[in-house]
Amino acid sequence: MLVEIDIAENAGDWPDVKDLAQRAITHVFDMLEIADVESELSLVLTNDAEVQGLNAAWRKKDKPTNVLSFPAFEIEAGQKPGPMLGDIVLAYETVKREAEQESKSFEDHTSHLIVHGLLHLLGYDHENDTEAEHMEGLETTILGKMGIDDPYAPDDVAR
Repeated sequence: MLVEIDIAENAGDWPDVKDLAQRAITHVFDMLEIADVESELSLVLTNDAEVQGLNAAWRKKDKPTNVLSFPAFEIEAGQKPGPMLGDIVLAYETVKREAEQESKSFEDHTSHLIVHGLLHLLGYDHENDTEAEHMEGLETTILGKMGIDDPYAPDDVAR
C-alpha cells in the first residue's frame, strides 16, 4: 500500500501531522485488508471559518464541524479504492476544543478524525444506526491498534 499524502495547511496553529496521518492511513488499510493500492489523499488543515463555509456549501449546515470528507470517487464500502481517494478537511479550533473537552490529546483526537474521514472516503458512512454502529466499531478497533482509547466510550468509563 502506498498512499501519497498532500498536506495543505491553510489556517490554524497545526503541528506537523504527516507521520500521524501516515500511521492512521496504514492502520485503516491494514484493518480493511486493502493492499496493492497506490493512491493519493489530500489533507487540508484549516480553521473553523473555512470549514463552516464548506459545510454550508456542500452539506447545507452553516456551522463548523471537526472533519469533512470529499471523496474523489464514490465507492462502496469494501471496494478497492482508485488512484485518488479525495480530501479530508480538519478545523483547528473545533479539533482543539473537542480534545480539551473530552480530555484527549490533540494528536489522538486528530488521529481519530483522520481515521473517520478516511473511512468516509472508502465508502463507509453513519446515516443510520446500523451504519453508525459498524463504522464506530471499525474506528474503535483501528484506534485501539494504534494505542488510542475508544472515542465512543461513555465519559464515566476510565480512559
